Amino acid sequence: MTTRLNERERLPRWMKMQLPKGESYSRVKNLVAQHQLHTICTSGNCPNIGECWNRGTATFMILGEICTRNCKFCGVKTGKPLIPDAEEPHRIAESVQIMKLKHAVITSVDRDDLPDLGASFWAETIREVKTMNPDTSLEVLIPDFQGKTELIQQVIDAGPEVISHNMETVERLTPHIRSAAKYRTSLKVIEYIAASCIITKSGIMLGLGETEREVLQVMDDLRGVGCKVMTIGQYLAPTLNHIPVKDYITPEQFDAYRTIGIKKGFSFVESSPLVRSSYKADIHVKA
Repeated sequence: MTTRLNERERLPRWMKMQLPKGESYSRVKNLVAQHQLHTICTSGNCPNIGECWNRGTATFMILGEICTRNCKFCGVKTGKPLIPDAEEPHRIAESVQIMKLKHAVITSVDRDDLPDLGASFWAETIREVKTMNPDTSLEVLIPDFQGKTELIQQVIDAGPEVISHNMETVERLTPHIRSAAKYRTSLKVIEYIAASCIITKSGIMLGLGETEREVLQVMDDLRGVGCKVMTIGQYLAPTLNHIPVKDYITPEQFDAYRTIGIKKGFSFVESSPLVRSSYKADIHVKA
């Protein structure tokens, strides 16, 4: 079931965000401000920031803020990136330590401009975080590295507990919203990770014009390559220049997808309008 809205109508009631609160949230918020730490939680205005920070989880982005790709759903700046900052891996590890995180999530822009597409920088960052924070579990949300398994292997060898790579949408819509990524390439990336026995995770957005049958096909495709965890959330256009929302999916439909996903064999399915890739990421290490 979906609810169709035009651009001038307000968001449906179930998309209203709760103001973050809680003792742990306040402590982390103060640390972030005091030490001028950068998290995706704040810069991305994540609707789950209160819940995640209270759970001792936060998300960071590496390799700069400029992406070499131009996906129609993404609000990250596109252009010619700067040279990677050699001090960034240490700063990320230090931030995790200062915030006393139980679980950290790291993501990045696509760096198709680099000879190794950023793989060695990824591996260095993971090792630095692990060295400084041996009791903190780690999830990494990686780009596709153009499907090059030798680059994906560098990330695997660095030893994160969970490796995630998002499908983003159904196969039919992939060429329309992702600038360079291919649906089948992303599946192969996930399959390669799953074969290493590291917990594998992926996510999609709804509301781009996909059908229920197509969503279920993504589930089958992910389970077919060994994916253990799936996230499903509502797409929201970052600006009026991005691809518009076609449908607002009801909470009941999200609940139905969660039930179906568990029956299909996923260990965890986070499915709700406000779910984002790192939502409840700390429990996914148990998959």
